[in-house]
Amino acid sequence: MTTIPSRIPSRRPAPVDLLVHGGDVLTVDEAGTVVPDGAVAVRDGEIVEVGPAEELRARYAAADTLDATGCLVLPGLVNAHTHLAMTLLRGRADDVTLQGFLERVLRWESELLSADNVATAIRVAIAESVRAGVTSALDMYWFHEAAERVALEAGWRLHTGPTFMDVPDAADGIAYEDRLEWARRDLVGRTRRPGTRPVLFAHSAYTLSPEQLTGIGALAREFGALLHIHAAENATEVATVEVRHGKRPVELLDSLGLLGPDLLLAHAVDLTGAEIAALARTGTSVAHCPVSNLKLGCGIAPVPRMLSAGVTVGLGTDGAVSANTLDVLRALGLAALVHKADGDPTAVGAEQAVRMATIEGARALGLGAELGSLEAGKRADLIVLDLSGPHLAPRHDLWSTLAYAARADDVRDTLVDGRVLMRDRTLTTLDEGAALGDLAALVSRSGLV
Repeated sequence: MTTIPSRIPSRRPAPVDLLVHGGDVLTVDEAGTVVPDGAVAVRDGEIVEVGPAEELRARYAAADTLDATGCLVLPGLVNAHTHLAMTLLRGRADDVTLQGFLERVLRWESELLSADNVATAIRVAIAESVRAGVTSALDMYWFHEAAERVALEAGWRLHTGPTFMDVPDAADGIAYEDRLEWARRDLVGRTRRPGTRPVLFAHSAYTLSPEQLTGIGALAREFGALLHIHAAENATEVATVEVRHGKRPVELLDSLGLLGPDLLLAHAVDLTGAEIAALARTGTSVAHCPVSNLKLGCGIAPVPRMLSAGVTVGLGTDGAVSANTLDVLRALGLAALVHKADGDPTAVGAEQAVRMATIEGARALGLGAELGSLEAGKRADLIVLDLSGPHLAPRHDLWSTLAYAARADDVRDTLVDGRVLMRDRTLTTLDEGAALGDLAALVSRSGLV
């Protein structure tokens, strides 16, 4: 009888902090590798190895394990554009245009926001995000220091920094002429943690002058920071910028030398062919926010044309006022559907939409080497999706299952840097009940009910 030698090594198992094993592992690497009955080994917040579960169980001795049998293991979702603490105002500005929305929200923010109130609102936003399998978010909002403290306590990956918006009665009380120096101090004092980078936020070309945008861009370049800005969200915004500055938003940013691989545009709905070419030529990325774009009547971003041109496109939810949700899976599904409305069912396919919610979102943030796929050497941001629901059966194609059938409540476990933030649908690093109670009390005190 011929004996087939075992592929399992005989050496003593190496120690790891965590082994997620037994489920189908969708790595979202370049080849789209799927490992049936796979495993992910994690040490010091980093992925050590991805491979067959039998082999990794023999190769590693894990201090903790997650049995993912009957589940799908995939990279955590990346929210490439949001305003998390807007949970405070969810449902207060519905069924209005973008401009009507802004008029209401800016007034409420100047009256209601403080560091404590932002901290209260973002706790609920993080709870919602963790439950939806979102492990990372680019958050443009006031009082970013308070938001960072809450995210750090919860072990959640938040990309944030100083926001620039030249409006009367800025919510944080910092006069515009003081903001560049304030932002510089923030950047100087910032410690870079794995899986993060410094970020500056320029609200838009309609709330900032060309000179202000140039100054913010120079500061971002000095510190190697990502610069994030709303641009071309709807036709009215484009017309407003054109009247004020003589150029369309993307044209203006190009003329100022701000387009490039360290610039990420939010929305990019109203674009010309020449502007799409400019984004591709300069390596500028886009955060596509289909839910809020539709809800505010802004239109549908030309994502298929951007992708064809080679533009990196991630997915964002926008804030919980303009979209009423921080569910990236919902944005993923909509991105896979809405672009088919012109009659081309291949416009944005299931795999492309999943990539937009994971690796392409990470690349849009300039963090594709550290986040967005399950590969050795990357940060261990991953989620476990329960596949037992009847709405997910049968599973002929995992990409399609994610894009067209999966829901946020299918997420069973959420991990950031290998730390389990939700285990078996129970949050482990944040008191969800207390967070909801605190938000309810804040809403009541604020007179919003």
